[in-house]
Amino acid sequence: MILTMVAMLSMTTAFAEGENAANVSNVEAYDLNINMNKLSDALELADDQKEAVENIHHTFAAELMFAAQYGKNDRKALVDRAISNDVKWMRYVLNEKQMHTYLRLLNATISNRGLNK
Repeated sequence: MILTMVAMLSMTTAFAEGENAANVSNVEAYDLNINMNKLSDALELADDQKEAVENIHHTFAAELMFAAQYGKNDRKALVDRAISNDVKWMRYVLNEKQMHTYLRLLNATISNRGLNK
């Protein structure tokens, strides 16, 4: 009887540790820390565009971190909304060529982090 309880407690602890590790890696996928200088170079941003792009990105990153705190169904909707808002705001700041490059980078980032699942 005691051995059974010890086995059950250790299994529960192992399961909880695995769940916490999954949550940590899950939240890390939503942490969108990027090098703004490299993004600026890749998009060939003018000086007046840099601050606007940085502000939009910070808002996008905050929305993604907010989405990471929710359950799977809610999270998907919040991520989709964050991406939609980000693209919409970037269209106001970037020209067509820059937007094309930004969308390629955004799609690669979203795919690499597994946020499109």
